[in-house]
Amino acid sequence: MADLIELSTRFIDSGVLDQPANRITHELSELGDGLAVVEAFSHSILFETDEGLLAFDASGGMGGDRVVKAIRGWSGKPFHTLVYTHGHVDHVGGSGHFLADAEARGDARPRVAGHENVARRFERYDLTNGFNLLINDRQFRGFQKRGYAIGGGRHFLPPDALPVDTAYRDRLQLEVGGLAFELRHARGETDDHSWAWIPSKKAICAGDFFIWNFPNAGNPQKVQRYPGEWAAALREMAKMGAELFLPAHGLPIAGRERIARVLDEVASALENLVSEVLLRMNAGAKLNDILHEVKVPEEVLAKPYLVPLYDDPEFVVRNVWRLYGGWYDGNPSHLQPARDAALAEELATLAGGAKTLGKRATALAEAGDLRLASHLIEYACTAAPADRDLQARRADIYQLRRDAERCLMAKGIYGYAAGESRERAEEAD
Repeated sequence: MADLIELSTRFIDSGVLDQPANRITHELSELGDGLAVVEAFSHSILFETDEGLLAFDASGGMGGDRVVKAIRGWSGKPFHTLVYTHGHVDHVGGSGHFLADAEARGDARPRVAGHENVARRFERYDLTNGFNLLINDRQFRGFQKRGYAIGGGRHFLPPDALPVDTAYRDRLQLEVGGLAFELRHARGETDDHSWAWIPSKKAICAGDFFIWNFPNAGNPQKVQRYPGEWAAALREMAKMGAELFLPAHGLPIAGRERIARVLDEVASALENLVSEVLLRMNAGAKLNDILHEVKVPEEVLAKPYLVPLYDDPEFVVRNVWRLYGGWYDGNPSHLQPARDAALAEELATLAGGAKTLGKRATALAEAGDLRLASHLIEYACTAAPADRDLQARRADIYQLRRDAERCLMAKGIYGYAAGESRERAEEAD
């Protein structure tokens, strides 16, 4: 079994990430006396106390049973408290397995602590169940093919996910078996996020405030993120003098100076994005111009914990605009737009037909301009959706876009689009 602290120390100190920092092994690693982590799609972090176990997060529904099994190979103590760092399904979906374990052993139902907004998130998941299943299919299809389902089958939020019964608003002091935990609320990836300070361990449980990737502060298919407040939370964590830093994704980090440096660099990356976007918004720039002007330097993105393999800084720019400026992007034609199909048909007519647009899209793609090629092939296929050749061109273009991208979210959307067109081309035969 890998020494997780040794790995993270090597990655950070050398600046070289030569193997994945995010691992899905469902193996438990002991990090200290009475402290362990199970590496899953979202980790479960365990503290052993005289009264039982306190667990941060339950991982997802599909892996929850394997997480519990790994824990039971380490400790036979009952689950006393389960803390949700936030309500995303890869953190709460496995909670039913924690309850099933307690019931099978004749133990008391575990207490579930979390921010008060977790309940509202669960309600929203029920209201938008079908939509979230579609999003999940696009975003995580590659993981699903490898056997890692994030949400439930027919229900995005697994029906047996445990609700929060100990909710708080700003801070919550917990004590289990003589071990004190302080939960603190901050908005970042979500509006229901908690991070925890454990004084006796000089440790921080950070949830998704740190994921060994560029922060997930942009996600194009999800609700509002809060990059400025995210950075402020990281600054607050850096002041704690932690000797051990425990994220819910990726490797634990040890050493006060190392932890503070990493948190400072991630916070700075977010702060700079926010300030550059606001500078342009205040000067009257349109969203499209800002998207093409504001960038994160490549030397920043090359750091082992800031590589944009999950989210993309360009998507964070959009979230900053949405947070401060609403959805109107500054282009008057987008305020009350024509139907996509009507616009596509008009442009195809002006160009001399949808096939002309399609051929030009292919030429642009071959020349390396995949952004412009995507616009034209969308118009072509929207104007002539049953054209097999155009659907094949669309599949090729979006496959090229998928292959050229490094972040999972872009890859998922472009790969999904390519698959759509392959199916449509087959249907047109």
